[in-house]
Amino acid sequence: MRLLLAATCAVGLLASATSAQAVGCLSGAVAGGVAGHYAHHHAVLGAIAGCAAGHHLHKTQQRRRLEEERAHQDQTAPGQPAQ
Repeated sequence: MRLLLAATCAVGLLASATSAQAVGCLSGAVAGGVAGHYAHHHAVLGAIAGCAAGHHLHKTQQRRRLEEERAHQDQTAPGQPAQ
């Protein structure tokens, strides 16, 4: 339990230091740390994998949202009202 707490705090400190690049990392690290703790006490490995997965998921969602916004802007011409 101490290892899980230490890993979560360490990831939290790293995420706050580079918050622009660590979006999604903290929540993924917490979930991965908990899952790793229950999977034969590999909380640190779970936190690292969760951080990477959370960051990747956030980037994918952000890219998809930007594409949808661009598609919506392309559909509405400047002189026409939005549907």
